[in-house]
Amino acid sequence: MDDRIEKHAALNAPIEKVWRALTDHEEFGQWFGVKLDKPFEPGEIVTGRITQSGYDHVTWTATIKTMDAPRYFAFTWHPYAIDPDIDYSQEPTTLVEFRLEPTPSGTHLSVTESGFGALPSHRQAEALRMNDHGWSVQIGNVATYVEA
Repeated sequence: MDDRIEKHAALNAPIEKVWRALTDHEEFGQWFGVKLDKPFEPGEIVTGRITQSGYDHVTWTATIKTMDAPRYFAFTWHPYAIDPDIDYSQEPTTLVEFRLEPTPSGTHLSVTESGFGALPSHRQAEALRMNDHGWSVQIGNVATYVEA
């Protein structure tokens, strides 16, 4: 089984705009589909409510790890933690990394999520499959958001 997801996008937007869309909690919430409770700051745990239909019972929780403007943003979270009756807090987290590089036409964005192999064996395959699909959707969402 793969331990990571990697997605890439060539965005027709300046790196500063993409950085803001990723690291401003209100902008992030608009394209990601979550209403967050506070700004992103390294070391902080940020929570919020998913606003996408069918997932609005889910609490989004992440620990902000690194914000190296305007090139690198990382957080950890519990992947595909959508069952409100399960306490995921004792499980290992995965690391989500956003890397930005300026290009002549805008910004190259890469998103990597790693650490699936450390999850409980019964959750590994589904979490990887669902988040792989989820990041495909989210890459499209951020592209639509920053290119508007």
